[in-house]
Amino acid sequence: METDYLTIQASGNHELEIKKSRFIADLGRVTSEEDAKAFWADVTAREAKATHHCWAYLIGEHDEIQRESDNGEPSGTAGVPILTVLQRNHLHNVIAVVTRYFGGIKLGAGGLIRAYSNATSTGIEAVGVVKLVRQQALTLTVDYPNYDRLNHYLTENAISILATNYTDQVAVTIAVDLAAVADTQAAITNLLSDRLTVTLGDIAYNEVPVEINASSHDKTD
Repeated sequence: METDYLTIQASGNHELEIKKSRFIADLGRVTSEEDAKAFWADVTAREAKATHHCWAYLIGEHDEIQRESDNGEPSGTAGVPILTVLQRNHLHNVIAVVTRYFGGIKLGAGGLIRAYSNATSTGIEAVGVVKLVRQQALTLTVDYPNYDRLNHYLTENAISILATNYTDQVAVTIAVDLAAVADTQAAITNLLSDRLTVTLGDIAYNEVPVEINASSHDKTD
């Protein structure tokens, strides 16, 4: 990808019980359909006795690949609701597999849609969401008299420090959002009256936690 995007913080699962049926939502990061199929296979192997393993996934910078499956549930009651929740939360490169153990009470089409939606939403909340932000590493090398001023500036502006190396000078490596590199470099250079050396490093995705409300959960009859 060439842009910032949201995805889940880590793989994990969360369980709901609705009218004696168990719904287990497993979330995972995926970057290919092979990843998605392998994730689904792992869940189905773990929950081999379950009634259904319904799923949906989004892959690609613009969600070029979107797939979903009701896995035996009535058409449109599972896969599409799962996919809709992923889309509504603007998640990318993620799969959700919702496993159902039937508890003996039929939920009806509307009840199933709400159940699979809620299972996915609460699963997302349980595992958390991060923003993957393209950032560039900058190594700022300063004399010791300027280190405190630099460190204070970085702290005040919530700039991530990746490493600090102490030798005859102090080399502080920071991560800066790609769009802010020029402005940040200019501000620090001005702050220290050009008494520093700046070395540009690699560009990489770094994770920033995101506060979420995965959705207002639908009521389940």
